[in-house]
Amino acid sequence: MASREITYTEAAREALTTAMEEDETIFVLGEGIGERGGNFNTTLGLYERFGPRRLRDTPICERGFVGLCTGAAMTGTRPVVDFMFIDFILDSVGELTNQIAKIQYMSGGRLKMPVLLRGCVGIGGGHATHHSGSYYPLFVNVPGFRVVVPTTPYDAKGLMATALRSDDPVLYLEHKSLLNVKGEVPEQDYQIPFGEARVCREGTDVTIVAIGPLVAKSVEAAGRLADEGISVEVIDPRTLAPLDLDTVLTSLRKTGKLLVADESFGPCGVGAEIAAQVMEQGFDDLGAPVRRLNGVHAPTPYSPPLEAAVSPSVDQVVVAVRDLAAE
Repeated sequence: MASREITYTEAAREALTTAMEEDETIFVLGEGIGERGGNFNTTLGLYERFGPRRLRDTPICERGFVGLCTGAAMTGTRPVVDFMFIDFILDSVGELTNQIAKIQYMSGGRLKMPVLLRGCVGIGGGHATHHSGSYYPLFVNVPGFRVVVPTTPYDAKGLMATALRSDDPVLYLEHKSLLNVKGEVPEQDYQIPFGEARVCREGTDVTIVAIGPLVAKSVEAAGRLADEGISVEVIDPRTLAPLDLDTVLTSLRKTGKLLVADESFGPCGVGAEIAAQVMEQGFDDLGAPVRRLNGVHAPTPYSPPLEAAVSPSVDQVVVAVRDLAAE
């Protein structure tokens, strides 16, 4: 399969372009996604190819256009909501949790809800507290959603292709620090199934389940720790709903120790859920309590030094693993 090196954003855009060429029911709504090509170039060039009917700029009215897409999906189209920053769609939580997430159940399966909600999450770039949320634990908590957090260009394209063909509502969350990361991506269309984690690095002493930007940080930390004789296995879940716990438990049988590294808040977070499930299903394999490394439980500051202080660093991952390995 022929491939070349492109960015994360370009990879996801390729999947969107291919799907729009194949399926005329797919259209995109959002602020600035038309001629401007999106705040993060997510739709760059698509307006010229598909026109204003399928690339529709909207006013700043998230509840309005999320509600519009809810109705459109019920009639058989496949809307893509490009919400720019996840903080913005919090204005439409009523539509998301009471309509989009529930309509398939409420209709006894007669109505599908193929809505793809995509946009940025996470800390970085001095975007301050209204533009730096992640909030994926909120959507993992609501039955009905698929929650996708790609971390490489390869996964960005393959998971976007799957999301665009799903009959379930999908939250496709792109960490802003990853958008310009480059990697090898096949030219052909391909899909990555939801619920399949990726083992990024194999190890025998400690398992790290890392989410979003913590994947690359954990791989770097694992390289440093190898020089100290600590062998670290790094797992990227890729999707949080559904969650591939089997891969985590398989790794735990080798290592006996687990750290969950996640930039989002610790209380009621994904790390807490993974820890609880591991305690229930893998307790006998644990040689130490499950540890969590999270971002600081506070609003994200604008100041670059303070912003850096609230997100876990590679050094913090190294220390957390070193302490866990010593238990």
